[in-house]
Amino acid sequence: MAITDWPEAQRPRERLIRHGAAALSDAELLAVFLRVGVAGKSAVDLGRDMMSHFGSLHGMFSASLEEFSRINGLGSAKYAQLQAVLELARRALSEEMQQGITLSSPQTVRQYLQLLLGGHAHESFAVLFLDVKNRLIACEELFRGTLTSASVYPREVVKAALTRNAASVILAHNHPSGTPEPSAADHALTQALKQALGLIDVRVLDHFVVAGSRVHSFAEHGHL
Repeated sequence: MAITDWPEAQRPRERLIRHGAAALSDAELLAVFLRVGVAGKSAVDLGRDMMSHFGSLHGMFSASLEEFSRINGLGSAKYAQLQAVLELARRALSEEMQQGITLSSPQTVRQYLQLLLGGHAHESFAVLFLDVKNRLIACEELFRGTLTSASVYPREVVKAALTRNAASVILAHNHPSGTPEPSAADHALTQALKQALGLIDVRVLDHFVVAGSRVHSFAEHGHL
């Protein structure tokens, strides 16, 4: 049965308008995004198929175009729309951090880094450069590596911080393996960067390790 044949109170779009997006299930939110289903399946059914196929929203967001298109009814157009939604979310969170809430709202930083790094199949190292009021100046992915490692050079991080006149930084990298626990090498790198940046009076506020939907904070675990 098409969603247009459902009672109005049960239709995802009408429920979203009446009760807010948080009241909808993942499949219902995807139905609003998809707008229409395919032959024999409503948009909600297609949304359920997507959740079953990818296992999670994170799995869907990080899927390649090829994998995304394996589901009947999905293709390059929907993939492009989904990537546009993700980029809009990144930019919205970036705007929040530019207003100076980087430290008062650590969850915003986590969400931003999850969107930035969580879907990468390779290890990447990024730096958030902050001014004296903890407002975001820029976020830059400085190093990119393989599935298991990325070479990070403290000299380049120091140079980038000087170029942006940063007062402090937040470090971040991802673990494509899926576990957010930092390795011994991660701890050693953090201390090396902290010492190098300290020479130019730039503080390291935190180092986040992103692994899909999970994020490890060095500061919260007393590792800084």
